[in-house]
Parts: sequence; C-alpha cells; structure tokens
Amino acid sequence: MERTGKRRPGRRAVVRAGCGTAGVGVVAAGAAALPGAGGMAVGTMTVSALLALAATGWWPRDARRLALTAVAVTAVSGLGTVFAGPGAAAEGSPAIKLALVEYAFDTWLVLLVTRALPLRRSAALWLVLGVAASTLLLRAGAYDGVLEAAGQSVFLSAGPLAAGALGTGLYTAGERRARSVREARRAQRLELAADLHDFVAHDVSGIVALAQAAQVVHEARPEQVPPLLRQIEEAGVRALGAMDRTVHMLRDGDGRLSAAGSGPDASVADDAGTRAAAYGLDDVPGVVERFRASGTADVRLADELPPERRADVPREVAATVHRVVVEALTNVRRHAPGAERVRVVLSCGGRGSRGSFGSGGSRGSSGDGVAGSSLSVSVTDSGRGAAGARAGRPSAGERRSGLGLAGLAERVEALGGVLTAGGCGEGEGWEVRAEFPLRW
Repeated sequence: MERTGKRRPGRRAVVRAGCGTAGVGVVAAGAAALPGAGGMAVGTMTVSALLALAATGWWPRDARRLALTAVAVTAVSGLGTVFAGPGAAAEGSPAIKLALVEYAFDTWLVLLVTRALPLRRSAALWLVLGVAASTLLLRAGAYDGVLEAAGQSVFLSAGPLAAGALGTGLYTAGERRARSVREARRAQRLELAADLHDFVAHDVSGIVALAQAAQVVHEARPEQVPPLLRQIEEAGVRALGAMDRTVHMLRDGDGRLSAAGSGPDASVADDAGTRAAAYGLDDVPGVVERFRASGTADVRLADELPPERRADVPREVAATVHRVVVEALTNVRRHAPGAERVRVVLSCGGRGSRGSFGSGGSRGSSGDGVAGSSLSVSVTDSGRGAAGARAGRPSAGERRSGLGLAGLAERVEALGGVLTAGGCGEGEGWEVRAEFPLRW
C-alpha cells in the first residue's frame, strides 16, 4: 500500500508533464498551420485539445467538471463544423489534419468521461461528444450527397463508440473492485465483532459472576473478598489481552487492516514476520480452567484426541473447536449459573458425550460416527433442575444478533460440520455439540 501511495505523486507529475508538452505541441502545430488552415480550424482544434489535456492532467475528474468540459468541447467542435461550412477546406489541406487531431482529442475525452462516471450519467455526454467528433470531416466537403456524408460520419463514430465502451468497461471493473473491497472490509468488521463476542464475552461474564459472588460473601466471609478481587483483576487483564490479540490478528505488520485477513482462523506471514498464532486446541484447557476458577461447578475436560491426531487437525477446525467451547461455557454461565457439573469432551470418530452424566463423569459412546473419521467437541451441563434446565436457552438455529450459536453454526457448517444445541434429556441439562468431518 505504501509503495502505491509513493508512486501516485510521481505518476501524476509525469502525466502533467506529458500533457503540458502535448499542449505546447498543439499550440505550435496550430500556429504553424494557421496560414493554410485558417483561424476557425486552428481555434477549434486548439481549444478542444487544451480542454481535453486539462481534464487529463489537472482538473479533478468529478461529474461537474467533466460535464462542463464535454459540453464546452462539443460546442466548440460543433460551431467549428457549422460555421466552417461544407467545402471550407480542400481535401488534404492542413485544416483536415487539424480536424483529425481534434477528432483524436474528442475521442480521448469520451474515454475520460465514461471511465469516471456511471453510464446513466455519462451516456448523454458520450452521445454529444460522439456526434461532434464523427462530423468533423464534414468540414472538408469531400462527399457527394447526404448518404455519403452520413456514411463518413458513421464510419468516424467507431472511435467514440469504442472509447466509450472501453471507458464504461473500466468504470464497471473499478466499481466491482471497490465493491469487493467494501465487502472484504465489512467481512473483517463482522469477523472482529464475532471474535470479540466469542473471546471477550467469556472473560467478561466471568468478571460478572465473580463480582456477584463478592457481593454475597463480603459481609459473612470478608476474608474471601480479596481472592475474588484478584480473580476479577486477572479476568479483566485476560479480556483486554483477548481484545488486543483479536485486533492484532486482523492487522498486518505495519498496523493496517489486512486485505487478506482471515481473522483467527489462520496465521498469515507478513513483512514483519508472522501473525499472532490463532486460538486452537491447546487453548481449550485454559478456557476450561478459567471457567472452573470463576465458579463453583465441577468442571472437567476429557481430551480423548490421540497426540498423533492433534497435529493433523486443520487450523481453522481447531480454532472453531475453541470457539465452540468458549461460546458454550459462556452460555452455561449466562443461562445455567447454578449448574453443578460441566463436562467438555474432545474425541475422535463421534466418541463424545451423548447421554446422562455418570458418577465418574465419563461419557458413553454415541455410536454415531466411524472411528477416526471425525472430530467431535461437546459441552454439557447438568442444568438448573428438571423444570428450569432449558429455560431461556438459545439454540443453534436462532438468529438474534448474528453472533453466538447462530453465527457459530454457520462457521461450523462452512467447514462441513454440524452444530447442535439442545437438552440432553429430562432434567439432564443442556448440550452443545459440534462434529467436523476429517480424513485421518
């Protein structure tokens, strides 16, 4: 980006120098041809050429200036053709050569107008400029009858038509690129919002839970308040770190938003080295431990992934597994703060939890997967009782704010997986489960 920005002033200076040189050449050519061509031919060519050169090198190409320039050139060329009259210049005279030069600049102005303006605004200017350019050679009177004059004009209209088509195509391509950039930036903003929701909301909800606990125990057991305050401080520091890390993952080494940024799903090399590593499977134990430390529930992590399999899990899948755990635990804290037991299970081939809690916290086989063909992650809580376990719980199909489980379900589905959220059974709490097809 910086290199492009540095080239622009130099390129502009080159363009202006070229336009200035061409302008001097136009004036010199007109002065040299004045004795044989006449003042009308020299004047119209000179004015049209200088206006086109000014629009190229100096004037901002906004709608107002381009429209005024196009109208002025059309008026000058049209008046030159009308007042010169048929036969005003013999075929092969200097006036015809000047008319061809004027034709070239009028055609170039058509390209400038259609390149800078949308078709609905440039069509009328394109039309009048094309008519003015295609009738320039009528000044020579080198035709027999109206049909031949019309044929000459139609032939000369090929240049403005081609220039207008090229300019319109370039404008459309530029708009398409600009739209792609806007969509990419919007996607980055949504990605950043999702990351902040998934990662920061987890720590902030922990801060809220710890603050509520401090309010409960500050009178009866004041000695427990300082440890709670320390945990609140640690959770706040983690939240700030998560925000910094999330923003950094969408920036390149120079601190600018990366056009190719892929959020937390990839670590892309840049000029400064490599980006901050994405969240993944190795971060799941830390999430579980922080959840355990900020509450009273019996939280256990069952990591059944063989070491040789972990290295083969794609980074985007590992990052999404981390997101599933963060979102599920955040929802447990929000919707089931009184849950006594929480289980997080990582497994291969669908061997994750799908059933009731056992006395030792282990889970039975689900029986719905081929061993080694998928990666499963499940987060299950014991709920708040038979009647209230599922009260107020969000589901993966709900679309409230575009974040949370709804956004997470879309992310899982984009990787070919399935995310489900629902009750485990009567009085047995709630389960969030994601399964990703893998080839090991």
